[in-house]
Amino acid sequence: MSQLSQDPKWARANTLFGSKNPSADFALVGIPAHETSLSSTSAHLSPAAIREALARYSTFSTSGKHDLRNLSFTDLGDIANPDGDAGEARVADALSGLLWKHKLVVALGGDNSITYSAAAGLFPDLSKIGLITLDAHHDLRDGKSNGSPVWRLIEAGLPAKNIVQIGIADFANSAEYSARAKEYGITVISRAKLRDKSLKRVIEKALKIAGAGGREIYVDLDVDVCDRAVAPACPASVPGGISADEIRQATRLLASDKRVRAIDITEIDAALDTPDQRTIRLAALLVLEAAAGLATR
Repeated sequence: MSQLSQDPKWARANTLFGSKNPSADFALVGIPAHETSLSSTSAHLSPAAIREALARYSTFSTSGKHDLRNLSFTDLGDIANPDGDAGEARVADALSGLLWKHKLVVALGGDNSITYSAAAGLFPDLSKIGLITLDAHHDLRDGKSNGSPVWRLIEAGLPAKNIVQIGIADFANSAEYSARAKEYGITVISRAKLRDKSLKRVIEKALKIAGAGGREIYVDLDVDVCDRAVAPACPASVPGGISADEIRQATRLLASDKRVRAIDITEIDAALDTPDQRTIRLAALLVLEAAAGLATR
């Protein structure tokens, strides 16, 4: 990164994570999984790139009048070698008990396989939580890959009736896996349906379904839900996906709900980004939008 200007009256967002606070409101953790991806990826490079990009932004939300310096933050670093059965066991061990210490945990991927390992590590009983995904894909494939985390969570006990998938794209899923989503009772709000709906109302509906009965909620932000023009570093992003503004708005709305305890940001391959780092910079803003949402609770 080129040398950035210094101004004592313009705090940079990366400085939020300068201290180690074992009971901080907001905990950041990197899970650089990439080895089981369906397509070759350098997604393991993304946690470090996202942290670096935080320096591009300030700590102040103009619209919400929130200075994030009023919250406490900690960066737990990266979990080494998170792929495969042994790696997922390391993720579970590293994340176990974090929700007793922090109001919100944000995990930086890595590919989308971390949605399974992180949720399973954070929540000892998956049958008692809900899941909201912003994703172009159902992630209901068989096997163990970045295409299977939602299916693996269902097999591990997470009730499909408490899963909401937002932004599912045309020509990005098979008829067979679409039928599986319908068979198991997953609520699917497709990209096409979003065009005629208020995003705020969509998020309210998703929270109601996923959080029914007071359930805690895990949120998966697969950035390939975005239009390929704003997320070129997501190998499976589709032209016509949601806008950068929409995913930012959705992230803040979701994080403002106290039932949302964990959020992941996945599927970015830092090595594929454009020279202006538009995808990585968007991911850094999603970290800050999550914090801004937390500030409203």
